[in-house]
Amino acid sequence: MYYSNYYPIDVLNGEGTRCTLFVSGCIHQCKGCYNQSTWSVTAGSPFTDAVADQIIEDLQDPRVKKQGLSLTGGDPLHPNNINTVLRLIKRVKKECVGKDIWLWSGYTLNELNTEQQRIIDLVDVFIDGKFELNHADLNLKWRGSKNQVIYHFK
Repeated sequence: MYYSNYYPIDVLNGEGTRCTLFVSGCIHQCKGCYNQSTWSVTAGSPFTDAVADQIIEDLQDPRVKKQGLSLTGGDPLHPNNINTVLRLIKRVKKECVGKDIWLWSGYTLNELNTEQQRIIDLVDVFIDGKFELNHADLNLKWRGSKNQVIYHFK
C-alpha cells in the first residue's frame, strides 16, 4: 500500500484531534474530487512498518490527547489497501485503547465485499459513498455531498 499524506495532528477529518492517513488508490475517480492526486495506487510513498509505528506512537502521545485515527484517501477500501488497512486497524484497536477509528470510502455499505466488511466491522464511524458533484454541499459536516452517509457503529 502507498499513502499520499499523513497528519499526526488533524482537526478537520473527524471529531476531536486526530491522526489522519490519506491512502493511495481509488477506482471511483469522482468528478470534482478534491484529492485526485491519490487516485493512483502508487501515489506518494510506500506504507511501511515504520509509518505504522509512528501512527501508533502519535496516537499515544500524552502531550496531545488524540481521539483517534482517520483513514481517507484515495480509498482505504481499494483492493490494494485491504490487507494493510486491516492490519493497521487491528494494531490501533489492540495498542491504543479508547481511540476511535473513522474511515471514508467511495463504496457504499451495501456494496462491500467480505474483505471490506471485515474492516468496517472494526471501525467506529464509516462515511460511505462517492462524492457526487451535483449533490455537493460545503455546509455538510464530515462529507462532501448529500448522498454520502455517516454511520456511527460504536
